[in-house]
Amino acid sequence: MQGLPRTEFAAALNQVCAERSIDPAIVLDAMKAAILAAFRKDFPDVLAEDEEPDVQIQEKDGAIKIIKDGKNITPAGFGRIAAQTAKQVILQRIREAEKKAIFDEFEGKIGTLMNGMVQRVEGPVVVVDLGKAEGIMPPQEQVRSDGYNPGQRLKFYVVGIRPGPRGNEIIVSRSHKGLVENLFKLEVPEMSFGSVEIKVIAREGGERTKVAVVSNQPGVDPVGSCVGQKGVRVQAVINEVGEEKIDIIQWYEDPIQFITAALSPAKEIVVKIDEENKEADVAAPEDQLSLAIGRGGQNVRLASKLTGYKINIHGFDEM
Repeated sequence: MQGLPRTEFAAALNQVCAERSIDPAIVLDAMKAAILAAFRKDFPDVLAEDEEPDVQIQEKDGAIKIIKDGKNITPAGFGRIAAQTAKQVILQRIREAEKKAIFDEFEGKIGTLMNGMVQRVEGPVVVVDLGKAEGIMPPQEQVRSDGYNPGQRLKFYVVGIRPGPRGNEIIVSRSHKGLVENLFKLEVPEMSFGSVEIKVIAREGGERTKVAVVSNQPGVDPVGSCVGQKGVRVQAVINEVGEEKIDIIQWYEDPIQFITAALSPAKEIVVKIDEENKEADVAAPEDQLSLAIGRGGQNVRLASKLTGYKINIHGFDEM
């Protein structure tokens, strides 16, 4: 509380505010507003609606005075009411400020991973303990194979902070593609050095993910860097996302090469593109057709998301 002497009241207020990163001036202003509201409620005939008396809080002992036209109009016995009001305001402001400080801290964590523990399941929503705060995981951010049992520890992707029915909520995800991207960044040192980069990711959480990577340094194999010796790096990511299948492919600037790679594990396919309409016509041998399409069309669907092209697949005999 700048400019105030270090009296007992000022020191106590400063200590509470410092411990919780609250501006003392904000607390004092809120206390004065609440005290004036309490005064108007208990003594409605003293002030006109447009009158704004001066509410003073003594720095020495926290005593309260209400001054109108230079005169002290504080009623006898009002000090106790005002003190109780001030206490409630302080507690309320502390709670609000603590919550705001937490949300401000989490603003800087958006787009990153956090360790968390499943706290409880409320209907379709999973509530996650993130340490200082709770995270909310809506159904669309969940992965069915995770299970979500209280006490379960997982890594979560911080999607953002959104208004909810009980105020702002920290939204976390297990299905977001950013979860896989950040897990690879943890496992692949070449990404920290900038020699390997993830260009694009397409994901269907809990099922399959396609990751397109590129090397920014001659001699560095981007796919090999992500797979790791004997697959140890990609396996670490797979273990965290619940045995989800992950395809790591080379990114190409040329769309035909990129679409060909994106449809892996299918081989010997022929790709023709309509660049203007972002469509690709793909012919595959009979024994590669099911691989190119994937179970339930998943492989071609993810390849389409990855490349940005609508992909139509057929056999060579349909050409």
